[in-house]
Amino acid sequence: MGLETDVRRAADLICEADSVTIVSHIDADGISTESILAQALAREGMTVKSVFVRQLEPMAMRHVEKDDSLKLFTDLGAGQQSLIEEHGLSADEVLILDHHVSQPCGTAYPQVNSLDHGITRMSAAGVAYLVAKALDSTNIDLAKLAVVGNVGDMMARENCGLVGPAREIVSDGVEYGNIIVQSRDLNCYGTSTRPIHVCLGYCDDPYIDGISNSTSSALRFLERLGVTLKNSRGGWFVWEELAFEDRRRIISALAQQLIAHGRETDRLLAETYIFPDEPERTALRNASEYATLLNACGRWARPGIGGRICRGDRGDAYRDAEQMLAHHRTIIRDLLQYILDTGVTELSHIQYVHTGDKFPDTIVGIGAGMALSKLNWRKPIMVLSAMVDEPETTKVSMRTNEWALARGVDLQEALVEASAAVGGAGGGHRIAAGAFIPKTTEEEFVDRVNRILKRQSASADPDNS
Repeated sequence: MGLETDVRRAADLICEADSVTIVSHIDADGISTESILAQALAREGMTVKSVFVRQLEPMAMRHVEKDDSLKLFTDLGAGQQSLIEEHGLSADEVLILDHHVSQPCGTAYPQVNSLDHGITRMSAAGVAYLVAKALDSTNIDLAKLAVVGNVGDMMARENCGLVGPAREIVSDGVEYGNIIVQSRDLNCYGTSTRPIHVCLGYCDDPYIDGISNSTSSALRFLERLGVTLKNSRGGWFVWEELAFEDRRRIISALAQQLIAHGRETDRLLAETYIFPDEPERTALRNASEYATLLNACGRWARPGIGGRICRGDRGDAYRDAEQMLAHHRTIIRDLLQYILDTGVTELSHIQYVHTGDKFPDTIVGIGAGMALSKLNWRKPIMVLSAMVDEPETTKVSMRTNEWALARGVDLQEALVEASAAVGGAGGGHRIAAGAFIPKTTEEEFVDRVNRILKRQSASADPDNS
């Protein structure tokens, strides 16, 4: 069966239900996925209850009530089907909408999984949107949230823009009028809210020698170009507000800077997604910053606030989210500095650091991703952290980059295999993955992951030692 057939069957199963319980993940993809489905089902007059979990594990399953509702697992579930089975849920009580690798299971749970159809660049929000659209074609206003989920889950990173079915969803948003596509825009975070020199100073994909990691150097670079960086009131322009000629001049100079240092220019430009129905200079203005706002809500245990924002709350929920975002950024900066100050231990194919209980386990993956470009970017980074509420368990987060992917690295495969060997569980994607392992197995686990990555590299390149 094709994806369209699976989507249609999922929509039919939902329509047959009297009520639905959505069980979703706490990140930007999970929050936007929950909101897409909750709004689409509410429009059908259905009773909907939502449960957010940071991982689908035995303790979390206690929040999934054994009632008559259809249990809709979103952005999780595919890799935890045995757990769903152990919870006593039958195939006619469950529907899974996911984009993670499926786990073999004795119960054939109905599922829509983009991976089953060879689609690797679409997140759960994309899958949820397709189901919502199958329920009613007028749900194309929800394409915007699907784009937020896809971008937030790094589906646009590898190709500097969304591709395949995820890109087709963008077209629905353009048709509806709540998405504007910037086809060849600066590939830099914060173009709607940050002064331009701050954007460039924090940019590391691509890494620009003499500019990346230094906002003061970025400012001097821009001043030499003679572009207008401030408005008539003395405030800094954001990238989105710059005149076209000034943007073109900056991009041209950045390309020359990359070439002068022997770097490729292929990642300098990207397709970006602007939301014209949102206020200018806010985190809601474009997909990447919107996703960060939702991530902040989820990582600080308030995913419901993110859900309210997705439903249009621009009052108390948005103010609360802004405060969480500010706190989130402060803690992330502290985490990044801690990793850099502490230093990593390098093995042949990974670098790793243990943060103990100094930072919430929900954010260590973000810190890992930010630290990678400032360390040995050729080796995937692993951050281990203690879990305060589960002292016998260690959380593991890993990040890598496209350079390593091209050389055979698959973090999802490595963490699933290594964690299973020590009595834990892992999952994620090739470029970003995580695991939960017994605390007593940390040393063994790190060694196993290193050996697996060595094997992957050797398989991709027989001459790689």
